Amino acid sequence: MSELYAARRTRLRDRVAGAGSAGALISRPANVRYLTGCAPPGAALLLGPADDVLLCGSPLSGDPSEGRPAEDVRVLVLPTRGGDPVVAGADMAEKAGAELLAVEEHHLTVTRHRALSQVAPRLRLTDLACAVEAQRLVKDDDEIACLRIAAEIADQALGELLESILVGRTERHLALELERRLVDHGADGPAFPTSVATGPNAGRPGHLPTDRRVEEGDFLSVGLGANYRGYRCEIGRTFVIGTTPSDWQIELYDLVFAAQRAGREALAPGVECREVDRVTRHVLDAAGYGERLGPWTGHGVGLEIDEDPQLSPAAMGKLDACVPVTVEPGVHIPGRGGVRIDDTLVVRPEADGGPELLTITTKELLAL
Repeated sequence: MSELYAARRTRLRDRVAGAGSAGALISRPANVRYLTGCAPPGAALLLGPADDVLLCGSPLSGDPSEGRPAEDVRVLVLPTRGGDPVVAGADMAEKAGAELLAVEEHHLTVTRHRALSQVAPRLRLTDLACAVEAQRLVKDDDEIACLRIAAEIADQALGELLESILVGRTERHLALELERRLVDHGADGPAFPTSVATGPNAGRPGHLPTDRRVEEGDFLSVGLGANYRGYRCEIGRTFVIGTTPSDWQIELYDLVFAAQRAGREALAPGVECREVDRVTRHVLDAAGYGERLGPWTGHGVGLEIDEDPQLSPAAMGKLDACVPVTVEPGVHIPGRGGVRIDDTLVVRPEADGGPELLTITTKELLAL
């Protein structure tokens, strides 16, 4: 794995050198982990012409969720407790003779940016912009393997929950059980706060679990994801509790399923990101539910649960092969209920079988 991280840093180093900078200071946690394999809280990576240093405010904890640093990255723990690794990195670069240093301005606060200028007044700062995020967009085989395992873990946790008795249990209890099962099956933790919405609560997009108890005839909408070695996937499913679904539930579910299928089938290298949103949204628009869909149909996943590309009406750019995305349309009717179906997929060319579905829990409308 050290060779993999070294290759990533070499690509970034070449880009930085091409822009005239002697090095770069990486502070966004997901970017630090992408380049080193490790991201302790507050850590920063000083990427130099020859030496790469991971600066940490405290000793590495060994927690698997932080990852492990690549062998060829030097780890430097600041001698002063509470010190800022980013500021220390700028100071180190100036003392090493650097004149120009690229920084992630989109991640630095104004206060932190000023501190860099104060500690290293002779060092000129230039914006690295989203160079690392752009490099992260297309995933390599190791990253996709981690996402596959994360998806398997999420599928397992959800599948086991569906086999248990649900009536009478609270949303909060079900969410906590799902997150425990994720860890039991090997996840570092949940990829994001687990959502469980029942009955009228399913009519609220982004609902967080409450003490409402599951009742017969409810829609049960679940959204969860696993974090495995830093890589995050997500899955969302909707079910009916206890009885045969009513006509309105079947109609709404079939509509969202058709929209989600249209979005999944549109995924291919070279397709505009907004086109995936358009075909998904069109199905709901035609049925009079277009305004119920949120501002996007899906988004990229990886070291963060919400990263580029965005699948939205205003999205720019086209999809590439080996880019993992979600397709997650939902229709939420306040006070009544709602349906959301969410999958994580990897964009693949048709010659390779088309989009690779990572989350495989059934999308049939089950009565549990």
